[in-house]
Amino acid sequence: MEPNEASISRRGLLRGAAAAAMLLPFGMTLASCAAPGGGGGNAGPKGEVTADNPFGVAANSKVDAVIFNGGYGVDYVENAAKIMEGNEALEGVTVKVSPSTKIAQELQPRFVGGNPPDLIDNSGANSIGWNTILDQLEELDDVLDAKNLEGETIRDTLFAGVEAPGTFDGKFKALNYVMTVYGIWYSASLFEQNGWKVPTSWQDLPALGAAAKEKGKYLFLWGKEAATYYQTMVVDSAVIQAGDDVRIPLENLEEGCWSHPAIQGVLEVLHELITSGYVKPGGSGTQFTEAQAQWSNKQEALLYPSGSWIENEMKSQTAEGFKMMGIAELPLDGNQSTPKGTMRAEAGEPFIVPSNSKNPAGGKELLRTMLSKESATAFAKEKLAPTIVKGTVPEDGFGSTALQSQGKLLAEAGENVFTIKSFNLYGMNSDQLPIWNSFLDGKMDVATITKQLQDLTDKIRNDDSVTKIEIK
Repeated sequence: MEPNEASISRRGLLRGAAAAAMLLPFGMTLASCAAPGGGGGNAGPKGEVTADNPFGVAANSKVDAVIFNGGYGVDYVENAAKIMEGNEALEGVTVKVSPSTKIAQELQPRFVGGNPPDLIDNSGANSIGWNTILDQLEELDDVLDAKNLEGETIRDTLFAGVEAPGTFDGKFKALNYVMTVYGIWYSASLFEQNGWKVPTSWQDLPALGAAAKEKGKYLFLWGKEAATYYQTMVVDSAVIQAGDDVRIPLENLEEGCWSHPAIQGVLEVLHELITSGYVKPGGSGTQFTEAQAQWSNKQEALLYPSGSWIENEMKSQTAEGFKMMGIAELPLDGNQSTPKGTMRAEAGEPFIVPSNSKNPAGGKELLRTMLSKESATAFAKEKLAPTIVKGTVPEDGFGSTALQSQGKLLAEAGENVFTIKSFNLYGMNSDQLPIWNSFLDGKMDVATITKQLQDLTDKIRNDDSVTKIEIK
C-alpha cells in the first residue's frame, strides 16, 4: 500500500492501490445515471474479426485512451499506440493517448454522459472507486484468450496471480499491467561490507537491529505518508506465516481478524524493535521520500519495506554502489504453513475498457499490443519494473540489481503468490495512517494498535451503506 496524494509522483499504481479513492457513496453508483453497461461490448463500430484483429476493430476508427500520468508516465502507452497504428490488419486506425492526474474528476462526468474513453488507466489517489463503475466495464477474459503480436496465447505468457487484483465477484474487469513485488529492500554492498546476514524470519531482526546500532545505524525508518508500508509488511508476513487463516478474515472484515496469533506475533517483534531504539524516531514528522532518501542515499537504516516501485522512485537519490536488492517479506519464524518462497506479488496499474465507449474493441486491441513482448520489454527496460508478461527481463536486469532480485523472487514463488484487496477496496488507508504513525512513534502498545485497527474494520463491516464484496 502506498501514500495517497504523495504517491502520484511515483509509480502510477497506486498500483495495487488504485481502489483507495472511493469517491462516491457506496450506496450510489454511476450506473444509476448512465447508460447500462455489463460487459456486452456492443458499442462502437464493427470490423471483421481475424487472427490479426481478434476484437474486430473497425477500419479508420479512432481509439481514445486516458492514462494516469504518475511515476510511469504515459510514454509506454504512446509507444504501444504507435505499434498498433502500424498494424496492417488495422487499416487507418488512429490512437489518441491523453495524460491525466485526476482520473475520477475528469472521467466520472464522461461515464455519466455515456461517452467514456475506450481505455483507462484507473490509477492514482484520484482514481474512480471500483464500486461505482464495475457494472459498466467490459470483462477482459477475451484479451487474455487472444494471441499476442508474437502469436502466443496471452494468458500463457503471464505471471501467476495477475487476474486476482482485477477480479470482482468472479468477473475479470481490470487488467493490471505492472507486476509489483512487495518486499524488504536493502543495500547488498552495505551488508557485504559489514558481514551482516540477510534475515530469514522476524526472529533474526532484533540481533540485526543491535548490529546496526553498533554501527550508528537503525534497522528501519519511515515517513509519515508511508507509515502503512509497515502495516503491509506486518500483514503480508503474517499471511506468509499462516496463509489463508490470516488473509481471508482480513479480506472479509471479520470480527477479531487482527487478533490472529501470526499478526500478534509479528506486531510483538516490531514493538520490541521500536522500544529497543532500532527504528529511527520522528518519522511521523518526515515526508516519506525524504525518509526514503535517508535509507537509500544516507544509508541511515538497513532495511525498508516497500513495493518494487522503490528503485525507480529513488533512482535520483540512491548512493553510488548501493546495489539495491529485495527479499520477500519475512515469516514470523521457521514454522510457516505456506510453501517456501510464498510472497505477495500482484499486478498493478489497472486498465479498464468501458462497455459504453465509442470503440471498446479498440481499447482491447491497445491492451493486446501493450501485452506484446516488444512493448513489455521496452517498459521493463525503461521503468526498471517488470510487467505481467514473463520473460521480458534478462538475467542482468538491464543492469539493475533490484530488478534481478525481483526476477529471482518471482521465479522462486511460482504459483505461491497472494494479494490483499480489502484495505484499498474500502478506502481504509487514510484512517490507518495515523494509527501506524503513532505505533511507530512508540506511542502505542500492541493491544492498542490491535484494538484501533479492529475498531476501524468493525465500523466498515457494520455500515450497511458500504457495499461488501466477498473475497476468497
